[in-house]
Amino acid sequence: MKEVVFAGFGGQGVLTAGLVLAQIALFNDKKATWIPEYGAAMRGGTSNCTVKYDPEEVGSPGQEEPDLVMALNNPSFTKFVNIVKPGGYMLVNSDLVTVDTDLRDDITVLKIPGSTISDGLGSSKALNIVMVGAMIKAMGDFTKEEAIAGMNDMFAKKGKNDFEMQNVRAFEAGYEAV
Repeated sequence: MKEVVFAGFGGQGVLTAGLVLAQIALFNDKKATWIPEYGAAMRGGTSNCTVKYDPEEVGSPGQEEPDLVMALNNPSFTKFVNIVKPGGYMLVNSDLVTVDTDLRDDITVLKIPGSTISDGLGSSKALNIVMVGAMIKAMGDFTKEEAIAGMNDMFAKKGKNDFEMQNVRAFEAGYEAV
């Protein structure tokens, strides 16, 4: 079973990023759970979610020992760095995570300038999709094509396929940044 935690502040698309991964897993015949956790303020407050997926079953949907944590800001990095499974990954938005990231020698810290990449694509709102692309490549559980198909399926089901090309570009940019 794989466990991934997405963390940042409200408005960064953290919960949507988690939904995207859960849908990618479901689209590719895995069992998946998505559990959100909101801070005191929706926009600007902290938020995180946990996604678990497995070919057979997900026994417990709660946060335990993630294989990967995506941290989009300093408080998220600080809060979650110590729960990453040994041998796991911290995927950080290096534009906003400015604290010392060399705290553990048993995990890999991947620094992706997600804000710079999304701004370069013309949409700061694409940060979450850029980081999902990077995460998919780092973990290697799904091909780029499988992940894009699952992501597009999720947005289509929500009636939000107006941005399909932008989402694909953002995903591919993150994927290539790893």
